[in-house]
Amino acid sequence: MGSKGKLGHTADEYVHAAAVGVDRKRKKALLGKATTPVKVGRKTTVAELLDAYREASFQARALAKAARVFEGMLRDRQRPTVMLGLAGSLIAAGMRQVIVDLIEENMVDVVVSTGAIISQDYYQVRGGRHYHGHPEADDKELRDLYIDRLYDTFIDEEKYWETDLAVSRFADALAGRSLSSRAFLALLAEGCKHDKGSILGACARRGIPLFVPALNDSSIGIGLTEHYHRARQKGIEPFQISSIRDNYELTQIVVKSPATAAVYVSGGVPKNYINDSIVMSYIFGIDTGGHKYALQVTTDAPHWGGLGGSTLSEATSWGKVSKEARHEMAFVETSVSLPMIYGYALQKNAARGRKRLRYSWNGDILEKISRV
Repeated sequence: MGSKGKLGHTADEYVHAAAVGVDRKRKKALLGKATTPVKVGRKTTVAELLDAYREASFQARALAKAARVFEGMLRDRQRPTVMLGLAGSLIAAGMRQVIVDLIEENMVDVVVSTGAIISQDYYQVRGGRHYHGHPEADDKELRDLYIDRLYDTFIDEEKYWETDLAVSRFADALAGRSLSSRAFLALLAEGCKHDKGSILGACARRGIPLFVPALNDSSIGIGLTEHYHRARQKGIEPFQISSIRDNYELTQIVVKSPATAAVYVSGGVPKNYINDSIVMSYIFGIDTGGHKYALQVTTDAPHWGGLGGSTLSEATSWGKVSKEARHEMAFVETSVSLPMIYGYALQKNAARGRKRLRYSWNGDILEKISRV
């Protein structure tokens, strides 16, 4: 027993005055599950680590929940069409092969990317590389050497020029035509099939639609502008990208799918584009109800009001994510989080038995989506 206090009760019997009248039943319910320390062994797998994270807190738990959402969308018997949105400097970050593996392992059905990611992929298809650099490098010296810097990574700008001009020459054969980014990139990707580490090549090999709605905002866009300029000088009608056709084509995929699921890596234009395809379904007289599953890994914060950090719950108010959806956000830098989420699904065999989709296009009309 504790010693007597001035009020005549023991310390063991003491109850704070503010705790009088507490709803004990509700309190017990809220304190019903204790966290568990994460334990890492010599042979712990990525899947085992993320399963352990589920019993921890903060972004460890959030990342584990996001991985479980990914597993859920892959195992769902309704076979939702999984749309992967890519933003950020993922190629420079070393994520190129992870993205390719997501495609090759049949974990995604549509890719929507920023122009920078696909430009960097094509740059590497043509022999360009990303090099170890330093964030405190002398940027004035780098300018003189035509070396571009992405934080701690260096890129050969002269090789980028060559890539721009290769795109321009490729577009010459398309002069006078107008295509969606999907249709254009499908043609460009035919020459990338040999590169087993290429996103363009993987999409071509597996028949995955690849949309880049802001293609102009990239090195590929610079190459297309160079083509446009030369065509105008020669009095020839240049090749052009139709961004509205992008809208039309992606929305057809949405309305012809039994359900949709979204995986957002960072945020940016791809996130909004995938979300807006749900909203645009009304054009076809259909209310899809929103994505059945959604997850996002990002370092953007919601309180600034930007789309990149906006929560998936907020997207529900727009009808973009279903009210009944399983969704999760993890605020973890993508070069750390993306390989872990992919590794979790891979080691759980989440895509086993999942049929691939085949898209039958007639110009800008999606005639059907079949399972093969």
